[in-house]
Amino acid sequence: MNLLKKHPLAFVLWSFTAAFMAYASMYAFRKPFNAATYEGQYLWGLPLKGVLVMSQIIGYMLSKFIGIKVIAELTKGKRIPLILGLIGLAHVALLGFAVVPLPFKFLLLFLNGIPLGMVWGVIFSFLEGRRLTELIATGIAVGAIVSSGIVKSIARYLLHNPVYEVPQFWMPFAVGLLFLPLLLLSVWMLSKIPPPDSSDILQKTQRRPLMRKERRKLLLRFLPGIAGLVFLYVALTIFRDYRDNYAVEILESHRYFAASLFANMELVIAGVVLLTSSLTILFKNNKMGFNFCLTLFALGFLLMLVSLGLFHAHWISAYTLMLLSGLGMAMGYVPFQIVVLERFIALFRIQGNVGFLMYLADSLGYLGSVALILSEGTGVLTASHDQVFESLILVCGLGGLALTLFSYVYFNKTYRTNYEALSSQ
Repeated sequence: MNLLKKHPLAFVLWSFTAAFMAYASMYAFRKPFNAATYEGQYLWGLPLKGVLVMSQIIGYMLSKFIGIKVIAELTKGKRIPLILGLIGLAHVALLGFAVVPLPFKFLLLFLNGIPLGMVWGVIFSFLEGRRLTELIATGIAVGAIVSSGIVKSIARYLLHNPVYEVPQFWMPFAVGLLFLPLLLLSVWMLSKIPPPDSSDILQKTQRRPLMRKERRKLLLRFLPGIAGLVFLYVALTIFRDYRDNYAVEILESHRYFAASLFANMELVIAGVVLLTSSLTILFKNNKMGFNFCLTLFALGFLLMLVSLGLFHAHWISAYTLMLLSGLGMAMGYVPFQIVVLERFIALFRIQGNVGFLMYLADSLGYLGSVALILSEGTGVLTASHDQVFESLILVCGLGGLALTLFSYVYFNKTYRTNYEALSSQ
């Protein structure tokens, strides 16, 4: 579309909206089942919800490992068929979740998770490698933050509305149906986004598929720094998933029941994160943009720790703790997904794509989430959801600060060394 090529504002609004709607729609096929509590229902002596959460996350985790290769090697012509196929398979699995007998429902949520884990990489492939990537890719992040609360609120309404209460096992499929038109519109919009121009390539480098040999070479070149960033993201992912999966139970234990609370909370977080992450667009210099991301990480981890301290001092409520800790997490989680790897590739002039490193980090992050859920489900971890949640805030906050400092020192030292070597030639 010529309008998108000639007018930057139109390009930003179109691309942001497409990314937002596409990722928000994906959440409607992934998260609605979490809004039900499945109280009093068990499988193999374990609470049914815990088994369902674990099953889907295992599938989602497997998808991330698959995505290391699939997304890294994804070509332009395969994007649209892939995203439609992935979400279509996930929706069929939700239909199966509604109709199969109780002992087999966990298998359908496992199958639901497998395709959905690769959707992020397909959407981001439309957006990366541009001068305005940080701005337009914020649409993905906002879509994830906002949709999590909105989907839960819609799901809760379907379960408890005065006209017709949708059965809890049919509710996820029903939510997916409601979002299907929005998904199709968003995919069409993504297909109309023009490719990066010469100015984009000059500032952010050419983005290309990464084959196995190139992936190995990239890892060996920056192994300590990549490891630091990956473990930082693992901590954020574990906390984010636990908060997202058990927010209903944690808040209900503190007497918060209103369905609108979740959407309101995530809207506040989305607004702040949209502002902070978008500020990176002001840094044309990739080194300054990269360091600004690390600063956001540090501020987010500090906010998590401060909010926990205020809660234990009885200065803030459990709802405020949920809000502020979620905001602190998002201040690191969101820039990691849409900015820091984008700037890393541009800073070191890497001929590749964000998808490989993002899926490497994501796969290990979800492996950590699965390990935590298995610990709870098998009785190894016997603490309450509230206790685990507060412990995760502490561990994620302290560990995240240490890893952020290490990453700053390593990458800045590596950049100075490379810059001086190039200058002397």
